[in-house]
Amino acid sequence: MKKYQLDLKVKSLEHLNEKYVLMILTDNKPLPEMLPGQFVNIRIDNADTFLRRPISINFVDYAKNELHLLIAAIGEGTRWLASCQTGDVVNMLLPLGNGFANPEEMEKGKSVLLIGGGVGVAPLLYYGKVLKDSGIVPVFLLGARSAKDLLLLESFKAIGETYVTTEDGTMGDKGFVTNSSFVDGDLASKVSKISCCGPKPMMVAVARMAKAKGVPCEVSLENMMACGLGACLCCVEKTVKGNVCVCTEGPVFDIEELNWI
Repeated sequence: MKKYQLDLKVKSLEHLNEKYVLMILTDNKPLPEMLPGQFVNIRIDNADTFLRRPISINFVDYAKNELHLLIAAIGEGTRWLASCQTGDVVNMLLPLGNGFANPEEMEKGKSVLLIGGGVGVAPLLYYGKVLKDSGIVPVFLLGARSAKDLLLLESFKAIGETYVTTEDGTMGDKGFVTNSSFVDGDLASKVSKISCCGPKPMMVAVARMAKAKGVPCEVSLENMMACGLGACLCCVEKTVKGNVCVCTEGPVFDIEELNWI
């Protein structure tokens, strides 16, 4: 897929809570094709950093010519992004990496379970919409520390059935996503596949659960990245085929490719 370097204009910036920001960008020209699971690499201006910041594609609205990014403002670069104002211009490389499984290759009418934790929920919203538009039934399972940490919950509910877990029990089932009542019992009779993104310990737990229950599973890795093009070797992951760059060979991998289970 062709890559672009674009200057996109900030259309709006919504502070969801003290840590997370939803940035919506647009352009004078139609946005290029982007797949769920791919990411952008953003140049950070006016900050003491030379590296771009990789951000998952949260949503693409082609009718409105909008690109949505869910940003966790936890470092200098992401805090700079969170401080942008409407009308500011942000330079980025896009789309990078490979996306989630192609819904056109799935059996229509089947359900796919999309599991996300923390900011890892970001790429699942767009994927859920693409699945639904392709005749696949998306089911969301979202995990967070507390109810206040759940992100874009109403947006997920608008697309598909949504289950929630919180570590403190303030919403949904108490515990981790693997403690959800939805995944109890014969999960293979409920869903045909699992797609997952979030903290690595969570993804490893989901991968092992999927393997035990006989459900195919893919995960989107969040290894530290710099160039986003496979040149710096910063994001290398050990797989059954050897070491690979997550930014070019991933970020989405079938769990059978990883040395996790």
